[in-house]
Amino acid sequence: MKQHLLPIVLLLLMPLMAHAYDAEVDGIYYNLIPKGNIAEVTSGDKEYTGDVVIPEKFTYEEVEYSVTTIGYRTFRDCSGLTSVTIPNSVTSIEVCAFYGCRGLKKVIVNDIAAWCGINFGDNPLDYAHHLYSDENTEVTDLVIPNSVTTIASCAFYGCSGLTSVNIPNSVTSIGDNAFEYCSGLTSVNIPNSVTSIGGYAFYGCSGLTSVTIPNSVTSIRAYAFYGCSGLTSVTIPKSVTYIGGSAFAKCSKIEEVYCYAENVPTTAADAFQDSYPQYATLFVPANSINDYKTTAPWSEFGTFKTIEGGADPGTKKCATPTIRYADKKLSYSCETEGVEYISEIKDADIRKYYDGEISLTATYEISVYATKTGCENSDVATATLVWTEAVFTETTPSTPTSAKAVSQAVPLLITAQGSTVTIQSREAEGQTVSLYTIDGKTLGSASILGGQAIIHTNLPAGTPFIVKAGARSVRMLMR
Repeated sequence: MKQHLLPIVLLLLMPLMAHAYDAEVDGIYYNLIPKGNIAEVTSGDKEYTGDVVIPEKFTYEEVEYSVTTIGYRTFRDCSGLTSVTIPNSVTSIEVCAFYGCRGLKKVIVNDIAAWCGINFGDNPLDYAHHLYSDENTEVTDLVIPNSVTTIASCAFYGCSGLTSVNIPNSVTSIGDNAFEYCSGLTSVNIPNSVTSIGGYAFYGCSGLTSVTIPNSVTSIRAYAFYGCSGLTSVTIPKSVTYIGGSAFAKCSKIEEVYCYAENVPTTAADAFQDSYPQYATLFVPANSINDYKTTAPWSEFGTFKTIEGGADPGTKKCATPTIRYADKKLSYSCETEGVEYISEIKDADIRKYYDGEISLTATYEISVYATKTGCENSDVATATLVWTEAVFTETTPSTPTSAKAVSQAVPLLITAQGSTVTIQSREAEGQTVSLYTIDGKTLGSASILGGQAIIHTNLPAGTPFIVKAGARSVRMLMR
């Protein structure tokens, strides 16, 4: 009797040991974390097959849980899994989550910004190779949203269905392996905001034929463009100071490399390994050509030429934007065509209030610069937007002789540049604006006519002063 007891107990326990999960809802198994009402997708009694749609939230035993994680080995070897929809609530996909999913054809993601921020231990795109925004729409021309600042490591790893990638100026970092094996990728727009290209970022992107690295980038990490076998031309800006190991290795079709750095970048010895630099031409600044000729691995290039004019095409600078306020909207304009505007608006009046009534006519500090791929960012333009109480004379056709004075909150946009102060306001026509030093001395005054007033001063850049308009006084700094 005793000799049969242990096998029976083990048989009873086997299902519990093989499939430990807390809940099953609509065919999906979860581990629950009650403290935060969050849940992890996990494996269960039955293998996942077909089209699996992971919800953003679900209710179990009258408690609502948010799905934040796809757990370790959740879909491992689920060869019958054909598509998976991943919600924007997921922040982590753990190691081996999709290992062996040979039948996976689609990864459906309706929020690219959220996808770019996931912590990837495994990426289903490595198995499916195709990204969809819904059941029927494949993403081939990928546009990263403006809200994204960092593209996570491995975010589009293995997504060979992509043919082009447009990265906005909000992105400052491209993570390791971000577009690795992305082989259908023929063009990529790297904006001026990116300062570092991560290791393996474009590893194996054999469809790329040329790449221009913007002049904001200071480092190109190891294996960044390894195996880009279609690459024939590379442009490296003067800002680059470091190029990692095998960064351009196995790029066997490279014919021309333009490097605008006057100081030879610190470069790993194998940066161009198996790319046959001895048959390629290196273009460098004239005053640095001897340094490149005597510094490995640059010295391995077969032909050296000076860059015509010695100028980096990326150093053309965008014009400084102009800030305007009209019809309750801010607008920017720039003499350089095709630019994007990166602006920041801060409320200078944020504080605690203790009164029963609160005026919401805040003071806003505005800064903006123009950016364009292939050009340097413009200088930053600044302005201050305030509201002040202006006094007007009110009359009506029925009572023309009974005019009365009324006060009204009106906006003023104030800029201070090169010792000149400009005040713009369509609503405050005829109102007087005065400037004072910090210790109360008058600097000048003018009336707003034709929508603006201009006051010239002799204040140098960096000098603080006071603008007084109606009932409002604003401290500013000459730019």
